[in-house]
Amino acid sequence: MVTRPDSPPDARQLEIIARQLGRTPRGIETVAAVDGEGTPLVLRMAPIVDGRPFPTLYWLSCDRLKVVISRIEADGAIKRLEARLQEDPELLAAYHESHRDYVAARWRYMSAAQKAEVIRLGYDGVLTERGVGGIANWDQVRCLHTQYAHHLCGDNAIGRWMDAEYGVADCLP
Repeated sequence: MVTRPDSPPDARQLEIIARQLGRTPRGIETVAAVDGEGTPLVLRMAPIVDGRPFPTLYWLSCDRLKVVISRIEADGAIKRLEARLQEDPELLAAYHESHRDYVAARWRYMSAAQKAEVIRLGYDGVLTERGVGGIANWDQVRCLHTQYAHHLCGDNAIGRWMDAEYGVADCLP
């Protein structure tokens, strides 16, 4: 069962996240999705990390999902998916809507101070025009991990496709 607490990580979650990432976490604003035991699945990230734009709003932290999705990518799913996007106008339109949802959420979650800093640093174009995971060309798919992270926290056509084609949701802890 996935829930969306969208709250800062507690001490236990920070320890889990450090193990999941293999390093001390940086730039986490909230835990955006957890399993039934409160284990982080997705992190919501700050728009600027270490003074640079960070366009990946949702970061998939769950080890099990990362492995499953890496196998799907290694099997060539991205190339097949991109071909399907070009052949299926409804899927492409839904995918573009996923990008619009992601961009809007990224901007909506920013505080007034963060927005001012983004604009001052000249990163507003990156953070208002780049889609899921920071991709510039919305007809391409760069990373299924970021797509699925968005799926667990919002509305993502590629995440729905991964559930339908590969049963990724069945792998959730």
